[in-house]
Amino acid sequence: MRYRVDASRSRFIAQAFAEGLLSAFGHNPRLAVRGFGGEVEFDPAAPDAASVWMKAQADSLVVIDDMSEKDRREIERATREELLDAARHPEIVFQSASVASRRVAEGRYQARVAGDLSLRGVTREFAIDATALVEGDELRAQGGFTLRLTDFNIRPVSVAGGLLKLKDEVQLSFDILAYA
Repeated sequence: MRYRVDASRSRFIAQAFAEGLLSAFGHNPRLAVRGFGGEVEFDPAAPDAASVWMKAQADSLVVIDDMSEKDRREIERATREELLDAARHPEIVFQSASVASRRVAEGRYQARVAGDLSLRGVTREFAIDATALVEGDELRAQGGFTLRLTDFNIRPVSVAGGLLKLKDEVQLSFDILAYA
């Protein structure tokens, strides 16, 4: 069965972390990906034959933490322009190559989805662990993973001569709802 992601009822969050001597004065911002979509092919009779395709708009990340409007604008600008270079690389795409899953309860599956992640003009093999719940024409997938910026030729942002900078690892979490 083919399921289409309902972005309005789903969430995809990126959490960045500050490091360096002045990290206590920096933010560890959480950004929501607002513009994304995708499809999942899934048959409970053959869960390992599943496939996943997701696409996100690189300029759609918005800060969801409580902070000053000035800081919010600067973090969103740096994310779009310096980290993701959204003007030149407007889409982030994941296409699965294989899915290894096991049923853990009626309608509930643990899955490892391996495929290609394309980000800022670089494509790398990537694997994501997820829990999926399938009920009728609804599929919900939840999970999280770590992304290393330097794996995609992204140099973490640094200010104050390196006394405050972004860590290389960004934590991502998702709660995706899709309908047949």
